[in-house]
Amino acid sequence: EKVRVGSRIVSQGVLVVSGVRRTDGMREILAVEVTDTESEATYHELFRALKARGLRGVELVVSDDHEGLKSAAFRHFQGASWQRCRVHYARNLLGMVGHARRKELAEGLRGIFAAPSREVALGLASELAARRRQSHPRVAEHLEEHIEECLTCLAFPESHRRRIRTTNGLERLNQEIKRRTRVVRIFPNREACSRLVTALCVEQSEEWLTGRRY
Repeated sequence: EKVRVGSRIVSQGVLVVSGVRRTDGMREILAVEVTDTESEATYHELFRALKARGLRGVELVVSDDHEGLKSAAFRHFQGASWQRCRVHYARNLLGMVGHARRKELAEGLRGIFAAPSREVALGLASELAARRRQSHPRVAEHLEEHIEECLTCLAFPESHRRRIRTTNGLERLNQEIKRRTRVVRIFPNREACSRLVTALCVEQSEEWLTGRRY
């Protein structure tokens, strides 16, 4: 978001954390922070604050492949697994091939992600990598090195997997936040940005808590 700081207009990052409660399966927003940068140090502060407020028992962290976020999550939530967002992963992988090959590669990825078990998914990924090794060696290498990061959700009950395999829920919330902040264009200060975004997140969190369980 664009924020006025003194006589300058600067770009600020808005970090939003959501969680699924183990006790009743309900989603809620856990934190909203307006920060200067999206860095490892920023995520350390964010997760440290969450733990100070009483967050415990984290079993899974779902995110994109932001190295700073991953490093901070592994440090603060030891014992938790990490699930790489499948949508972000597929988008990155499809960007490595030309337009004419994307449909075929996307179908291969859908087959991997629809697999009922980690073993079946890895077998399909190995076959897809073998077919792409000669024409697209980077794709084959990427599949072999990183596809397993997208399969962590398969260790959880099948009824949970659809909700924990991507960050789509937060992405939709981010789009709604952007739609509402676009009207403002430039916030007069960080506090104004924080107030509006937090109000939108409170509204969304209350809707989740009164709606269907995950």
